[in-house]
Amino acid sequence: MLFRSGPFDMSYQCSLAEAPTERDEALWTAAYLAALTDRRRDEIDRGVSLVGPHRDELQLQVRELPVKGYASHGESWSAALTLRLAAFELLRQDRAGGDPVLVLDDVFAELDSRRRRRLAEFAHNAEQTIVTAAVPEDVPSELDGCRYDVSNGGVTRVG
Repeated sequence: MLFRSGPFDMSYQCSLAEAPTERDEALWTAAYLAALTDRRRDEIDRGVSLVGPHRDELQLQVRELPVKGYASHGESWSAALTLRLAAFELLRQDRAGGDPVLVLDDVFAELDSRRRRRLAEFAHNAEQTIVTAAVPEDVPSELDGCRYDVSNGGVTRVG
């Protein structure tokens, strides 16, 4: 984990009551079809899909405790940001045409100075990074670059 506050773990929790334990497409297809058949009436009554991988969860843990309900605000932010940065790294490795654009939308305000510096180090190695911040001072100086001020419907180049 980029922002180390303790051991970080992630596991996949399938929402199917009778989920197969093997990686067999036919077994999974049969399990989902059975669940869809069982819940069809409920789905029609509620007007929402109750079965499918979109109902599955990622269980995140810091120091062997679930992030949801136990982690501090900073730890929760760090865990979410770590997952985003991991996705960026996967895309980076999968693309022959260069890095994807790293977009950091007002994340520095939620981080302490140590985590800000570590994120800035990570972002500095990206080919292109777009950073937004409500408070310009929240952005570490390591990410100095071309800056724009957006206010009252106008855009002004600052640096």
